[in-house]
Amino acid sequence: MNKLLFAALLSAVSFAVHADAVDTLKDFVTNVKSGHASFTQTVVSPDGAKKKTSSGSFDFARPNRFRFAYAKPFEQLIVADGQKVWIHDVDLNQVSVRKFSQALGATPAAILAGGSLEKDFTLSPLPAKDGLEWVQATPKVKDGAFQSVRIGFKGRDLSAVEITDSFGQRSLLQFSQFAANAGVAPELFKFTAPPGADVIEQ
Repeated sequence: MNKLLFAALLSAVSFAVHADAVDTLKDFVTNVKSGHASFTQTVVSPDGAKKKTSSGSFDFARPNRFRFAYAKPFEQLIVADGQKVWIHDVDLNQVSVRKFSQALGATPAAILAGGSLEKDFTLSPLPAKDGLEWVQATPKVKDGAFQSVRIGFKGRDLSAVEITDSFGQRSLLQFSQFAANAGVAPELFKFTAPPGADVIEQ
């Protein structure tokens, strides 16, 4: 199980034109209370030789709730209900569960769920590339699961998020149809383990 699957939930969107992407990210944390989007994720090995692609959708609602649903090529569901984070591997019928504070910490998902930017991350603007404006968030804690995350914007909208983990593996998420402050049903953030599932408390 890739521990960065839920970490990749980091997203950002802006409601106005700002001096750089750092301001856009700060506006996201302050102003975006909920959202919905589709995504395609490409995971590249450290040597660049291997690639895996998946796709699905995600929803979130502050504080501390999100749902990340992989549809292809395999079904997998990650749900944070405000207290715990649940990861359900549908094919294996296996569920892993951790306390929210333990599961997130200083991760990109913590930014999405309401984490402290200034406390946990060093933010820096990056040069524009591929038609996007970029910001990099580097965790101040150096022994975590990932090295850095880069967030790309096209105009006012989130376009891409690239995470580099502690082993040099890169996960690129490309977003479409992002709806900021969309109405999200509370039921999406409730999870009940299916009958017969192997539930692992971590």
